[in-house]
Parts: sequence; C-alpha cells; structure tokens
Amino acid sequence: MRHITLLTDFGTTEGEHTVMKGVIWRILPGAPIADLSHDIGPQNIREAALVLERTAHFFPAGTVHVVVVDPGVGTERRPIAARFGEQFFVGPDNGVCTPLLERAEREGGPIEIVHLNKPAYWLDEVSDIFHGRDIFAPCGGHLAAGVELAELGTPITEIARYHVPQPVFEDGLLRGEVMHIDHYGNLIANIRRDDLEPLRPVNVQLGQVEIEGLVRTFGEREPGALLALYSPHYYLMIAVTNGNAAAQLGAQVGDAVEVVPRQ
Repeated sequence: MRHITLLTDFGTTEGEHTVMKGVIWRILPGAPIADLSHDIGPQNIREAALVLERTAHFFPAGTVHVVVVDPGVGTERRPIAARFGEQFFVGPDNGVCTPLLERAEREGGPIEIVHLNKPAYWLDEVSDIFHGRDIFAPCGGHLAAGVELAELGTPITEIARYHVPQPVFEDGLLRGEVMHIDHYGNLIANIRRDDLEPLRPVNVQLGQVEIEGLVRTFGEREPGALLALYSPHYYLMIAVTNGNAAAQLGAQVGDAVEVVPRQ
C-alpha cells in the first residue's frame, strides 16, 4: 500500500477534500493520506507547483501525489498520471507537476506518463467540473493499491510545463524576484542558496530597501527588524523578526529582488 498526498485549492469549508478521501478509502480502505495543503490560492497553478517542489521529495518512495488545482477542468486539458523518479503524480496536465518532472530529469530517474483515458478506473458518473473526485481520486486510489500505471491510461511523452522565472547574473548583480509569500508574510525569492553563496558577502535589495548581509535565524535581529536569510528549503528569504515583511514593505509576488556583492 502506497502513501497518498492531496494538494488542492478547495479550502476546507465545503468538504470537497474529504469527499476525495472517501473515494480513495472505498477503493483502498485504510490508505494513509496526508494533506499537503488545501489552501492554495484559487486556480493558482504556480503556487501549487512551488508547494509540490518543496514537499514531495520528503515522502517515502512510491508516494502518490494527487493534485487538483485545475482551472481547465472539463476542457480539452488531459487528466494524467505519471511516475517521476520515486514519486507518482495524478492530476491535470497543466504544468503543476513540472517540479517533479524536472527533478526526475536532473537526477536521471525513470519517467513514465499516461493519459487517464480508461473510465473503468473512474467513478461511474463524472462531473464536468469535479474531476478531483471522479477521476483523480479513484485513479490515485487504484495506483496506491498496486494497479500498474500503464493500466490506467495510454502512454504519452509530452506534457505541459509551467515556467518559473530563473534568476540571472548581469551587471555584477544577481537578479531574481519574489516567487512566494508564505503564511507569515515572509518573501521567498527564486534565488537558491547555491546561486548566492559564491557571491557572499552581499546585500539584498527589494525596491528602495537594502538589507546588509544574511543572518542565520530570526533571533539574530531585534523584533521588527528587516532581515535576509535562507528559507527552510534554501531559497533567499526576506523577513521581519516577529513581523510581516509583505505587509511592512507592500511587497507582492513578482517584485524584483537583487543580490549585490560587497566590494
């Protein structure tokens, strides 16, 4: 029996995420199901992809990640399932699984993708606007129960990819952008530790605000102080000790972030 995770933009007040669990448990009673998040912003594929990137590889090999952030539900976008390295994915072909695909490509892991076009593995009646319940949950349950990926659909090789902007080094600066704002209002840039470390010591600039150096943890600065450090997933993060950097700076996803090497 494989582990299953759920990642959706459903919220938790309407019950859709629990219905998906019920569908899975009817197929595989007692299946271990973890909720990655159900608080993805509505239709926010980028946010879901970033959550998947940060979390999926911490789960045991063979985990089935069922993702339903699906603004194209009911259109010609395909439902798919895939094996990316040691992890499985079930969800829409809209680029949300790009982090799993790219990790498998970097690491040379196996990649196998199918178009979920075999109704025998769906619920008997399929809503045009709730494929999470009627296609993805049952297919995820069957996959976790041991049904081979190839049994669930027709093999395909090309799927949609979601492009996340990459930092660039030019004019002596490392230029990136805010890619995510977390629950605390911390600003997560698309600049990885491996990109930044060779440039240290550095200052970090966001708009007209410049932060001198990086700290190891929040407690190295007084409450209310603006600081730069690495996020738990080793991206550059701008934060306020015991505060909310996004609110204090009026920052948004997409705002420019620059790393300035000190002379």
